[in-house]
Amino acid sequence: MYMIAGLGNPGRKYEHTRHNSGFDVVDELADKMGITAFGSERRALVAKGYYEGNKVLLVKPQTFMNNSGESIRPIADYYGIDVETQLIVIYDDIALDPGMVRVRKSGSAGGHNGMKNIIRHLGTQEFCRVRVGVGKKPEQMDLVDHVLGHFSPEDRKLMDEGFDKAVEATLMILTQGPDAAMNHVNRKVSE
Repeated sequence: MYMIAGLGNPGRKYEHTRHNSGFDVVDELADKMGITAFGSERRALVAKGYYEGNKVLLVKPQTFMNNSGESIRPIADYYGIDVETQLIVIYDDIALDPGMVRVRKSGSAGGHNGMKNIIRHLGTQEFCRVRVGVGKKPEQMDLVDHVLGHFSPEDRKLMDEGFDKAVEATLMILTQGPDAAMNHVNRKVSE
């Protein structure tokens, strides 16, 4: 069983903001997999289904971004998820241009508070992640305002393409493993 957790903030006012890119990707994954019913469970919205023979849990924590681990850890424990081999976390990354996607098998939080909280609650940083670029904050703007803001029409187009890439990468992790996804997704654009 795989647990795919997309990070974001609950509530209508945060829908489709930069910080909710993880939620947006999970919603696209649900559509692609034909999973329609999310239910409330352990401080998250959780949907269950299958993809090419793999049982999948799609998870959108409802704890707010900075406390994501408070939801992810109990779900992983309850379902017996081996976080080092069966957890995929999808989240926004301001270090990447809008729509860029990077896959990593492990690593630090890179300054992302939601990831810091997950790593603290899991007691490891050895789990797969799909980072979705949302762009750097403008110099004069506060970081919180940037990540809680909406995309410009130009960036929205790039993000839609990025969400498709993130879905492709996640499905590749499920079927071929993280190395194949990294080799496919992380390559240079000029190739």
